Amino acid sequence: MGDVLTMKSLKNCSLLISTYNWPEALNLCLKSVMRQSVLPAEVLIADDGSTEETREVIGRYMELYRLPIKHIWHEDTGFRLAEIRNKAIAQAETDYIVQIDGDVILDRYFIQDHLRVAEKGCFVRGTRGHVGESYIKELFESGNIALHAFSKGVQHRFNTLRWPFLSWVMTKREAKGGDVKGCNLAYWKSDFIAVNGYNNALQGWGHEDEEFTIRLVNTGVRRKKIKLCCVQFHIFHPLASRAHEEEHQQVIDALYRSGQSTCIDGYAQVL
Repeated sequence: MGDVLTMKSLKNCSLLISTYNWPEALNLCLKSVMRQSVLPAEVLIADDGSTEETREVIGRYMELYRLPIKHIWHEDTGFRLAEIRNKAIAQAETDYIVQIDGDVILDRYFIQDHLRVAEKGCFVRGTRGHVGESYIKELFESGNIALHAFSKGVQHRFNTLRWPFLSWVMTKREAKGGDVKGCNLAYWKSDFIAVNGYNNALQGWGHEDEEFTIRLVNTGVRRKKIKLCCVQFHIFHPLASRAHEEEHQQVIDALYRSGQSTCIDGYAQVL
């Protein structure tokens, strides 16, 4: 297993944000990005076909901040998250990708923590707390992003504790690709390219992150599961349609049996 890289050796990263037609949440997400203790080198917004309102939110941040923001958009023809992520990562200019969704609020030290825990031969799987449904109206009205484990409306509070000096106690390195959250994931771009990135064939909600990380593990990359750092708060929303979940699960099951590490239709096919 590779040595843990410190911030001194890993200078920076690209922050990948996935979004689709929720500009109010994306606004709070970007607001939390701009207050990071260590800013990413760039922000890549993977937009799965949002309308003009989302573009306007992104445009305001492009004007207000010097941090490079790239808005990667394709037409809305259904849930194509895997494909738009591939298109966004094609524009990444750093060696390391930190991946989140546009419906999360980041702790101030989120990027700093990810740079600290980055490790060669591993991808990082983080966790998340939640902002409950009952607090959503107040959250958007106040615009408050200074959330912590004991803030009003926060659920799964243990996942929002930040004790980086103790995080090593709960860190696990495992040859497991499952049980990942695409909203708090980090990996080396070279590893991403080696497995041909996300599987474009997985359209509709379900298991696209797990399918990708299982293939990473099949190449020898290990999952680094962390807690007590890289904290984020997921904003409640109704669940997406699960119509394709069973079909995608069959793809996952086949991967476990075959040990396959690449996909036929992935990153290389969108270049």
